[in-house]
Amino acid sequence: MNFVNRHIAEQDCEAARTRLPSSLSSGRKWPIRYDSIELAVVAADLMAILIASLLSSLISDIRTGWTMTEVGQSVAHALLAASFFGSVSKLKGLYLPPELLVLGTQIRGVCLAWTWLVLLALAVDALSISPQFSRGAGPFFAVFGLACLIAERCLFRALLLKGLSGRKFAGTTIVLITDQPLSEYAGLSQSLAILGFSVAGRFTLPPIGSSAASRKRLSARVIEHIRGSTIDEIVLEANPERWPEWRALMADLKVLPIPIFFVPVGATSDLLRHPTRRIGGAVCIELQHGPLSFMANATKRAIDLFGAGLSLIILAPFLALVALAIKVDSSGPVIFRQQRCGFNGHHFLIRKFRTMHVMEDGPAVVQAIPADHRVTRVGKWLRRTSLDELPQLLNVLDGSMSLVGPRPHALAHDGQFNKLLRNYAFRRRVKPGLTGWAQIHGCRGPTPNSAAIERRVEYDLWYIDNWSLQLDLAILLRTPLEVFRGRNAL
Repeated sequence: MNFVNRHIAEQDCEAARTRLPSSLSSGRKWPIRYDSIELAVVAADLMAILIASLLSSLISDIRTGWTMTEVGQSVAHALLAASFFGSVSKLKGLYLPPELLVLGTQIRGVCLAWTWLVLLALAVDALSISPQFSRGAGPFFAVFGLACLIAERCLFRALLLKGLSGRKFAGTTIVLITDQPLSEYAGLSQSLAILGFSVAGRFTLPPIGSSAASRKRLSARVIEHIRGSTIDEIVLEANPERWPEWRALMADLKVLPIPIFFVPVGATSDLLRHPTRRIGGAVCIELQHGPLSFMANATKRAIDLFGAGLSLIILAPFLALVALAIKVDSSGPVIFRQQRCGFNGHHFLIRKFRTMHVMEDGPAVVQAIPADHRVTRVGKWLRRTSLDELPQLLNVLDGSMSLVGPRPHALAHDGQFNKLLRNYAFRRRVKPGLTGWAQIHGCRGPTPNSAAIERRVEYDLWYIDNWSLQLDLAILLRTPLEVFRGRNAL
């Protein structure tokens, strides 16, 4: 186990304590270490997918008989499926022990990864690369595979909780050296014990300012304690500010043929909780991450292109009729363009069906009000049904907007809201959307007061902090219902 990531283990321990009663007697240990859980789940995924593939093939060929060729094909398909599913699950962090304890996250992640796998198989089938999925064993495999994976995750969660609460994991014998008070490192000892680590000795580091002789006496005691024993590792828990002393101590302990792990305490411990990566020869710590990862951005963009393109093709005749109605109803262009503030503060021209006699776009833009004389007859209907927003599908295609995200406001209003709310600019961390979390909660139309914009921003920031593909799909499905309800539409 990597003790630099001790906080992950502590999260597991705390989760186990809150779900099952703690057991002081461990009884017989299981033949698996805590740090081998991830590998065990990967192997279980492979077995679950293999069983689902073989079972679906057997059922589909029950009348014609099962040949060795078909068995080989089933195994090959299962290996390919497991490779894809395992890669996606690894990228999403689904194999980490803390994540395995959260069943809801596991089920959502498994369903999403499996859905992508099925869609990929259907695409391959449609391209006639391997036209076998949509018929025969394919539908059975899609259902059985998902059922097996969800059942397996439920089983692993139960086993993980039992192993943590009952201290069942096979242990590693360690010696703990610390500069923390007894009340402090007792918590670490308990966490290590829950994870299967047996603390075979505890030594306290000399206080700050002690002589080199004190350190030498400590290292001699540690060496004497470990010589000829079955101790596997040394864990050094200390404040990194005393690094020169710890380096000298480790130099003394080099005579021992066992690894030494360092657990920092204090501010450095909080710093190391952040993800790291290498830039050349330097280690870089990510203090703030973007709201969406590279894969999430790519997936969201692919959905935007597909959804906007398909919608424009399907709605083309209807959009032409709306354009004709606008042209007949009043003079002026069909499409209204206005400057808006988008991702990272970049300005772009938003497209809407014109609903007013005026074309305001400048430092002063007056929001629409009930019975506004500036709104055209066709415009009233378009605004009430939000159909005036449909040309923004073109903004989605050109990348200035997304299907789902915070709604952009006119630049004049953007400046006002930015002064009014300190966290208003946080909305620009993602692309603005055609619809959003705020809109399906009734935050549509004008914002006549500070409470209205504050409520809208609160929904937008929650969406950014909790983004997922499932959330985007839920918003898209709920948007037509909200449009039909017509709450606050103007």
